[in-house]
This record gives sequence, structure tokens and C-alpha cells, in this order.
Amino acid sequence: MNVIIHKLVKEYIWISVEIFAIVLLLSFRGIPDYISKEMSVVKGGTLSTIDPVSKAATKVNIRAFLLDRNLVTVADFEVFIKMTHYITEAEKFGNAGIFDAKTGEWTLIDGADFRHPFGKDKPAALPDHPVTQVSWNDARAYAKWKGKRLPTQWEWEHAAKNGESTQQQYSWGEDLVVGGKYKANTWQGSFPYHNTVEDGYATTSPVGAFGASKIGLTDMGGNVWQWCEDSIEPTGRDKEIDPSVRRVLRGGSFLCDPLVCHGFQIVGRSSSTPESSMVHIGFRCAQDLK
Repeated sequence: MNVIIHKLVKEYIWISVEIFAIVLLLSFRGIPDYISKEMSVVKGGTLSTIDPVSKAATKVNIRAFLLDRNLVTVADFEVFIKMTHYITEAEKFGNAGIFDAKTGEWTLIDGADFRHPFGKDKPAALPDHPVTQVSWNDARAYAKWKGKRLPTQWEWEHAAKNGESTQQQYSWGEDLVVGGKYKANTWQGSFPYHNTVEDGYATTSPVGAFGASKIGLTDMGGNVWQWCEDSIEPTGRDKEIDPSVRRVLRGGSFLCDPLVCHGFQIVGRSSSTPESSMVHIGFRCAQDLK
């Protein structure tokens, strides 16, 4: 009798293991093999946030999706250019926007593009840094080539919260400096007059230099602003200057001084026109989870 029971138990265990393996396999069906290295799964949920137009509290239902672990790098974008012969809008216009630390003002620099974000006479962009001087249209073209898309502003915020219901200030917690180390590439000192560069970077930093979030995402605050899919109408002075529809930016950048622009908070946001190319704007891609 004991032998029979032992045999039945053994068979039951093996059947359970096989069922578990099948369920696990089916749960990942349709997800490319490269996900573990290139993208993170962001679980679905209800995002509690603030509507940027009405300023009212709102809730947004988010379906599970995939998000690039890292910002698209200069090297990544270079492959796209070589494979498709795509011409960026900065190259078409012949200039792009930079922030001049000497004058404290934004200006268009002839010849600035993703390879030389500060101009042809300045050092070339490093391959492991986030690509900049790419417009929303450029970012969208890259995403389409990769079989992906840009994240919505709500997906981005949900991912910055690690797919959780939290009110913490940053993707990594409540403090910019933890254990004497900066958690993001931002402006230190007094913008725009003096940057102490305590975090080690005056401009962009290598992608992922400040570590990853709980779900494996890097640079979800600081380094460069990130294009999102959503459009938004300009208001106030911005509308007087240019009434054109903008595209939403999230994440903040190396130019964000928390006393002036606290854009690297989870709730931080900005916007720009879709043809604009600027030295502090980059992007990452998303993908539907099928």
C-alpha cells in the first residue's frame, strides 16, 4: 500500500510540475525573447494622478505593457539612421536648440544634431549617452522601425511608480541624495548661473549610470526629458508665443534645478512642439503586451 501511495504522490508531483511549466509558457507567449534584456513588464493598475489641463485629481486605468529599460542611446539611434537613411528634423532645419550656460538662455545652434548636440565645433555625443536633438517625429519614426511606440504620459507615470499605488516623490523614493550619492542627473547649485556638478555630470550621463528602479527601469528621473505620445494644448505665455499643439514630455533633465524646475519628480511634466529638437530631450519606447 505504501509503495502505491508513494508512486501516486510522485506522479502527482510530476503532473503538477508539467502543468506549472505549461501555464508559465503560455503566460509568456507572444513576448519576444529579448524582453529580459531590453524591456521591462509594467503591470496594469489604476493610476491616481492630476490632469495637466484641468488640474483635477483623476484616475486612469492602465493595461499591462512593456517599456524599454533604458533610454534610446546615441549608438541605438545611429543603427536606425544607417539602416533606414532617415534624416532627422534637426538635420533638415540645419539647427537645433541648446542652453547656453554663459548667457543663461536658449538658442538655436547651426549644425547641432544628434551626433553633435552642442554644435559641430563641440565634442561628439558619446555612444552610451541618451540620444538628444531628436524631435517627437524622429522618436516616433525610430519607435515604428523597432516595432514599438512611444509611451503615453500616463503609462510613463505608472511605470515611474513601478506599477504601484504610491505617492512617493521620485521613482526611487523620497530623496534625491541617498547615502551621499545622487540618484539622478540633475542641476546642482543655482540655475542658470552656477552648476556645482556634484552628481558628476554637467550635461547628459551614460544611460543607467544612476541605477535601476524596482522594475528594472533606468533614468526615470533626470538626464533627459522623454517624449510621450500625448498631445497637449499650450496655455498662458506659451500660447501667446506659439499656439501650436505640443507633445508631452516626462522625466526632467540634467538642466532641472528643483528650486526652478522640479521636472524629475514622478509628477513632473513639460511639453514642446513635435518638430522641436533640443539638447535635453530624448526618449524611450513602449510596446503593447499581447
